[in-house]
Amino acid sequence: MKIRFNKKYFYWGLTALFVIIAAIFFYYMLFHSSNLSKAFHSIVTISMPIIDGLILAYLITPVLNSIERRVVKPVFKKANVPMTKKNRKNMRMVSIVVTIIIILVVAYEFFSLVIPELIRSIQSIIFQFPMYISNLTVWITGLFENNPELESVVMELFDKYSTMLTNFINSSVLPTINDLIKTLSLSVIGFFKAMWNFMIGFIISIYIIGSKEKFAGQAKKVAYAFFETPTANQIISNFRFIHSTFSGFIVGKIIDSIIIGIICFVCTSIIGTPYAILVSVIVGITNVIPFFGPWLGAIPSALLVLMVDPLQCLYFIILIFIIQQFDGNILGPKILGDSTGLSSFWVIFAITIFGGLFGILGMVVGVPLFAVLYAGFKALVNKQLSKKDLPIDTQPYLNVGSISDDNCFKEYVPVKKKKKSYIDEKNKHTKPKTNPDADTTEKNENEQGEQ
Repeated sequence: MKIRFNKKYFYWGLTALFVIIAAIFFYYMLFHSSNLSKAFHSIVTISMPIIDGLILAYLITPVLNSIERRVVKPVFKKANVPMTKKNRKNMRMVSIVVTIIIILVVAYEFFSLVIPELIRSIQSIIFQFPMYISNLTVWITGLFENNPELESVVMELFDKYSTMLTNFINSSVLPTINDLIKTLSLSVIGFFKAMWNFMIGFIISIYIIGSKEKFAGQAKKVAYAFFETPTANQIISNFRFIHSTFSGFIVGKIIDSIIIGIICFVCTSIIGTPYAILVSVIVGITNVIPFFGPWLGAIPSALLVLMVDPLQCLYFIILIFIIQQFDGNILGPKILGDSTGLSSFWVIFAITIFGGLFGILGMVVGVPLFAVLYAGFKALVNKQLSKKDLPIDTQPYLNVGSISDDNCFKEYVPVKKKKKSYIDEKNKHTKPKTNPDADTTEKNENEQGEQ
């Protein structure tokens, strides 16, 4: 007996199955979100080496492509090596080895220069901390002697809040010391675990960049297999846009931060800022975070310099302000260009939202991620406007009041309210006076007319 297959009922059943699955997922998201969060956290923890490998491969790929295109490939061509499949693999392996050697040498030189100076700076801070406190106390005392009004205000505030501060230390800070020690121990363990995951991820990244064209081809193959050809083309185009946005912003921001760190080191060395290397490293690293990053690094650095020399702290703040103006108006636009296409407001918005959700990582990747979402929503809006034969430029909509059926824009004109004078208001509320003689005369005229 032959069974007839009805596609319509099959699609109905498949739709019903997806609806049931979505309802179950929504139920668990609503009432068992903690279990789902734990499961997601476990999956991320297990997959961390692979995630590290993907991130490292993404960051290494621009360096690899540049070395392969500008160094290794011309050498192979000069040697008249035929570009067979085997020789292409050999060329890729040579490029990977050269890239890794360059990265390791640069990292070694950087850390061999910076780490000893950082250790000496930290040791100096620890050993000379009492002297720094003494210098700061002398400076504050001199400030108060020259400004007695300021001293009275500060002492009044201190007397007001000293008891509150003592109670807070006794009730909140001291009982949590054991928890703090435990947290520090777990942080050390977590650091070594993260380093282990990083090492495994580095090995994985080598395999990824070695076959990156093959992985990209397989992903396109899957897209064309499960979607219609126009849809697959659009998906691939969107991924290219995402890649260009992220790579342009992340790589450009790293280069920009390195240059800012070097400029900061040179300038602080010239003006004699204490711990020049330490504060320059802090400023350079935090500069990766857009907008707020420079000040996040400048504030603790300024406090560190303040303990050593208050006058140098003032010079350092002025220097950071000048450097950040140079970075924001000249260097940053020159390197990054219009890689995100976002205005200043949307940059601050993205940093605030994604920083609140994902912390420091959210601040770093929030801007390019929001740029992708913004571009997608903008494309959707433009597509819907084009379907309605409406312009996609924003300028015509600035003063529009309404749009007619034939897509004619009418400008909005606010209605001006007529001002009523005091006399009009008085006459409005005052009854008109009647004239008895006039009424009698009008009545007699009417009677004569009737006769």
